[in-house]
Amino acid sequence: MVISWLRVPEEKELAPEVRELFARFQEKMGFVPNVARAFALSPRFLLWFRYYDALMRGEGLLSREEREAMAVAISGENRCEYCVASHKRYLEDLTGDPVLPEVLAANPRRAEMPSRMRALVELALKITHEHYAMTEGDLAPLREAGLSDEAILEAVEVAAMFNFTNRLLNALGIKPNPEYYA
Repeated sequence: MVISWLRVPEEKELAPEVRELFARFQEKMGFVPNVARAFALSPRFLLWFRYYDALMRGEGLLSREEREAMAVAISGENRCEYCVASHKRYLEDLTGDPVLPEVLAANPRRAEMPSRMRALVELALKITHEHYAMTEGDLAPLREAGLSDEAILEAVEVAAMFNFTNRLLNALGIKPNPEYYA
């Protein structure tokens, strides 16, 4: 199966640190995500991965569910096949809710979710479509939902990460692993 429009490096070409990461993916997930295989072509791959992993899976001020909800909504808006498939799966695994990820990907404005998550998703959509028109007033719903400035910064980082990554994946034709659909 072709997973990218670019050459995907063979395992023997990978730096030892990348091979170790792939072994951890295989052990934990049972497969190596195609995004990792494709991005491993770049010597900057580990920099991207460390930031992504810390932002999405590390300790933070936003819950994992909130971060994943933002990822699904942004990826749906950007029509990123890879991130929609993978992050819908992650969100469903976290919440046990098969409906929320589907609605967030299809039309996040109609998804039923807690008010704090709603404020985060609305911020994510504004950053995705009208980042240039942001005003301080756009942060008011987040503050009303109880988010600190540090949590707002984290939310903006998540939105920026997914807008960036969605564009990379779409521009390079990176396909999701079949396991995300299973």
